[in-house]
Amino acid sequence: MEKTYSYKYPHPAVTTDCVIFGFDGARLQVLLVERGIEPYKGHWAFPGGFLKMDETAEQGARRELQEETGLTTAYIEQLQAFSDVNRDPRERVITIAFYALVNITEVKGGDDAADARWFPLGELPLLAFDHDHILRVAQKRLKEQIHFNPIGFELLPEVFTMPQLQALYEAILEVKFDRRNFARKLLTLGILEPAQPDQERNGTRTPVLYRFNAEKYQEMKQRGFRLEF
Repeated sequence: MEKTYSYKYPHPAVTTDCVIFGFDGARLQVLLVERGIEPYKGHWAFPGGFLKMDETAEQGARRELQEETGLTTAYIEQLQAFSDVNRDPRERVITIAFYALVNITEVKGGDDAADARWFPLGELPLLAFDHDHILRVAQKRLKEQIHFNPIGFELLPEVFTMPQLQALYEAILEVKFDRRNFARKLLTLGILEPAQPDQERNGTRTPVLYRFNAEKYQEMKQRGFRLEF
């Protein structure tokens, strides 16, 4: 009789990795953890680890996030599986990668990694395993999803200015927008609403504060809305 989880066929180990994006108001950032064990001890990598027998891939990804960064995020989406035969020197390992969008201030730090730190996308250290490839795939997905999902909900504070929103979209799409055209486009869509009455600004040059109208955004998405620039 075969024992539980004991089979005559060889099978790979499975891990999860999470690409976590944040925004500091000017640049897109990614959260990395310093590996405290071999292989790649001292190198930087995405939060992740081996999947337990009694959890789904998403449950495993969320558990590793909490253990290594102290982070519990509401927005996490599966990216894809990465199965290059030689991606892990220990054994045959397939990883299921996720990506998450978080407010930078929510990351408090965990106790299951040597260090956890935010890095600007243009200033990354050498990454362990095949995580540079995983990052490129995640960036491509983020650029695609910005047209369909309210990404600013997770990356911006609840109340923000139009320049902050423009800086976020420019950082993700790696383009520059005309200030007036960008503001006109977003305001015409109706997905933003003023966060303070006009009288509070009292005719000053203080930037207008906005917040997202989540209900309006979801209505537009259900009608097949696509945000084009």
